[in-house]
Amino acid sequence: MPLTGRNLTCTRGDTTVFTGLDFDIAPGDIVVVRGANGSGKSSLLRLAAGYLAPTEGELRRDGVPIADDPERHRTSLHYVGHLDALKPALSVAENLAFWSRVLAPKTPASSRLDHDRTLDRMGLSGLADVPTRYLSAGQRRRLALARLIVCSRPLWLLDEPTASLDDAGTETLLGLISDHRSNGGMVLAAVHGSIAVDDAVTIRLGECRMDGMS
Repeated sequence: MPLTGRNLTCTRGDTTVFTGLDFDIAPGDIVVVRGANGSGKSSLLRLAAGYLAPTEGELRRDGVPIADDPERHRTSLHYVGHLDALKPALSVAENLAFWSRVLAPKTPASSRLDHDRTLDRMGLSGLADVPTRYLSAGQRRRLALARLIVCSRPLWLLDEPTASLDDAGTETLLGLISDHRSNGGMVLAAVHGSIAVDDAVTIRLGECRMDGMS
């Protein structure tokens, strides 16, 4: 289910953030969005999620405008923004179970073993019963990213996904991305620093061009 954007313009208030932007993401692709602060990286992810409407242009999923069926589009993606969207009073395991119910309300709840495997993959298995308010920033980010694998969805929209992660956490994230792409998943990630994916296509906002296209 490819995601395409054509001639996109994003306006916030009286300011045009970017204009004339085209991009394509096919199954197995990762597209990295770069640009200065205020260049529209987060806005582009929100457009791609259907949370914002472009001022001009159109987004399509599998050739169909996402505006025609925004709910179908949103239920086939994960959006992980700047905020980790965790409940501080709940334990690590309880937060994961909450996201399982939110993301897959019509399917059977994941088993405790599935949750345990997810926490182990994210390096959080020893913290399952710890209230989230006691976690470090990096541990909270790992838990926020755990929703990517507790419920499978083909499109990942990641806003500064490596923020607060140490080297081990970054390697874990890269492994998740690699596995996701191997299964035909798509990734659109906004980053400030580096992300070690050699074949990533890059959108440079402020220039409205894509690098890495053949």
